[in-house]
Amino acid sequence: MGTSPSDVAEAWLTSFDQALQSQDVGGVTDLFADECYWRDLVAFTWNIRTMEGREQIADMLTATLGRVQPKGWALAEPATEADGTVEAWIDFETADARGHGHLRLVDGKAFTLLTTMTELKGFEEPSGPRRVKGVEHEIHQGRQSWLEKKTADEAALGDTEQPYVVVVGGGQGGIGLGARLKRHGIPTVILEKNDRPGDSWRKRYKSLHLHDPVWYDHLPYLKFPDHWPVFAAKDKIGDWLEHYTALMELNYWTRSECLGAQWDEAAGEWEVKVNRDGKDVTLRPKHLVIALGVSGYPFIPAFPGADTFRGEQHHSSQHPGGDAYAGKDVVVIGSNNSAHDICASLWEVGARPTMVQRSSTHIVRSESLMDLALGDLYSERALANGVTTEKADLVFASLPYRIMPGILKPAYDEMQVRDKDYYDALREAGFDLDFGVDGSGLFMKYLRRGSGYYIDVGASQLVIDGRIPVVNGQVDHLTESSVVLADGTELPADVVVYATGYQSMNGWLETLISPEVADRVGKVWGFGSDTPKDPGPWEGELRNMWKPTNVDHLWIHGGNLHQSRHYSQFLALQLRARYEGLETPVYGLQESHHPR
Repeated sequence: MGTSPSDVAEAWLTSFDQALQSQDVGGVTDLFADECYWRDLVAFTWNIRTMEGREQIADMLTATLGRVQPKGWALAEPATEADGTVEAWIDFETADARGHGHLRLVDGKAFTLLTTMTELKGFEEPSGPRRVKGVEHEIHQGRQSWLEKKTADEAALGDTEQPYVVVVGGGQGGIGLGARLKRHGIPTVILEKNDRPGDSWRKRYKSLHLHDPVWYDHLPYLKFPDHWPVFAAKDKIGDWLEHYTALMELNYWTRSECLGAQWDEAAGEWEVKVNRDGKDVTLRPKHLVIALGVSGYPFIPAFPGADTFRGEQHHSSQHPGGDAYAGKDVVVIGSNNSAHDICASLWEVGARPTMVQRSSTHIVRSESLMDLALGDLYSERALANGVTTEKADLVFASLPYRIMPGILKPAYDEMQVRDKDYYDALREAGFDLDFGVDGSGLFMKYLRRGSGYYIDVGASQLVIDGRIPVVNGQVDHLTESSVVLADGTELPADVVVYATGYQSMNGWLETLISPEVADRVGKVWGFGSDTPKDPGPWEGELRNMWKPTNVDHLWIHGGNLHQSRHYSQFLALQLRARYEGLETPVYGLQESHHPR
């Protein structure tokens, strides 16, 4: 009989466990290949950290092993093998927590190892057999109903009782994290300046839909129904977020704007100034989470002559939709997702949009993206193969950013072959295409810079047909009635839409706290790939996201729906550990790079 993949994985785990238990760091690293990666989500490092190579793994273990005390390494299910690589899902324990992970073995040595914290011992979430009863089966005078207790608790939090966490931003990120913290029993207030949960979606242009598929976009704990459309409309998402907020019983303050925050060193807490529905309120949480999205303030270039332009100008984030602009000449500066969506909505109502492309853009057809890049993880096909959303999240997380481009590139190479006629037609229409500096496509562009791409849901055909003209070049200036490019091309304009992206997320920190705090935190997003808009040095994890920053008690949360769902689990565990007074020594705290 041959050796099965499970036999190979179990033998490796046994040796790994023995070396860890004896604190034989050299013995541990001997089990890893020459090229190897260990990505840890909180379990060992109280951080989100990727160790690259045996030396970095040894450094991490030397610093953490005595405290972490890992044990109980075992297969969670039978291992598999494909193309010479054994893959295994694993369970383990540490002194403080239980964990789950993923292992790849090549020639009996570890190529990648993912370790994630799933729950804190003694502080598990009250789910399944640990759920609360919900009613007292003992009748006595003064007994409160569920609604009375809920109402009283909501009235007290932020008044007679202070929250442990304040989350600034009540969009998808703040709501998802709020649900995690609620399950952990952590008193939390979520601040949202809009009137209702979901308004940040409702207020966008009417044609907006999600470009990511439903399987990728679930919120924590409560998934979309199985009849939910693959690509939901923005108002449908807004309604879902509103109902989710109510069902998860979140302490969600609408019409509440954070005016500023400062750390009170003597008290060991934040002082957060809030205007709540016209009334000034001061909150004093121990931890402050900035959850204002994946980007900072809208970026509008200062073009000469903009102050003389007689028409309307606005950023894409303020675009109301095309209805008001029928029959008008609209110049849209930009060529990524928002620019395409806006141009398409303008053309639909009879406006005359022109897209100004200032740099190349990565375009991928939605159908090809769903099939070649997402289909094995987030689709009905994936579910039929036993790949749940939770498992897909971990598969994706198991790929260190160093090797991810090479793993993703073949899918985008295939797209260029499959969709050759489509790309040829776009180039013929004058559109400047790219697939990333290394051909690794959309996800790497998103992770590196958060921009530079369009998932085609129809607008590209309008470009190909010439119904959305594209002009290439830099804007030189505006006149009273036109946009003039550097080569002298003059574009008549009644309206100018700046689809020009956003500033760094740490701009929020500068405004809400101070420039000094923003600089101490440094750049948010990107991981130092030294590609356009993601300068080095290499860091290997998204900067300052979901993990400790260089400002104690200050956290940043956000990303797309997938990231907000998945990484909120690990941010919530970090906050729960601190809430319970556990020791949380952070290994490998990132350095601050690239201040404002």
